[in-house]
Amino acid sequence: MLICSREVVEHICLLKANKNISEDEEKEMLDYLYTSQYQMRGMVAISLGQISGEAKEDYTHAVFMRFGSKEDLAKLYENPPYLQVMKKHVLPYCHGLMNVDYESEVEDDILHIFRKGEEYNYGVEFVLLIAFVEAAIGEAVEDALMSLQELTEEHPSLILQCTQGSNFNSKTSEEYTHGAVMRFRSSEAFEIFLSSSRYRDVRSLLLWIFEILLFF
Repeated sequence: MLICSREVVEHICLLKANKNISEDEEKEMLDYLYTSQYQMRGMVAISLGQISGEAKEDYTHAVFMRFGSKEDLAKLYENPPYLQVMKKHVLPYCHGLMNVDYESEVEDDILHIFRKGEEYNYGVEFVLLIAFVEAAIGEAVEDALMSLQELTEEHPSLILQCTQGSNFNSKTSEEYTHGAVMRFRSSEAFEIFLSSSRYRDVRSLLLWIFEILLFF
């Protein structure tokens, strides 16, 4: 059976919250970020939350947004209501942020495009930021990314959706060349995947990887 796909653009924003941020301030920050979707055309999905465990460079929170096109994403960086949210309700509580943007494809189904429906009401977001060293170009990069894609396709019972692509945002994230977002059906499914020998093998091909587990 042929499965049709739809192009999407993924936006990952990592935040470094101040150590003295209160629970009320954290909730306000995340609430304003989440409701910003209602003020932007072209955003089709959003999830966000606190990063679980210790993250590289002390990142504490992550925001994942999906857009219908690169043009829609470009409007995010110029959107007055969103800029006001960042200025008044995010940056006062944070001392650093990083954005990674990439193009990918998902199944051409309204539930999977918009990440709606019962299956998306629960789960765990797993964010991978990948930095290939300068010498690792061409086939080596393609083989590593293909191995990651094949691995996710082998586990439909664990992974609800996975996207990956080359980072085209060089303004705030020159360090990372690629990004990937995996939506696991549960924390148990994530643990099974992470402990598999196949994932460890693929992980060794990625050379330099930044793993983020996001609960929401």
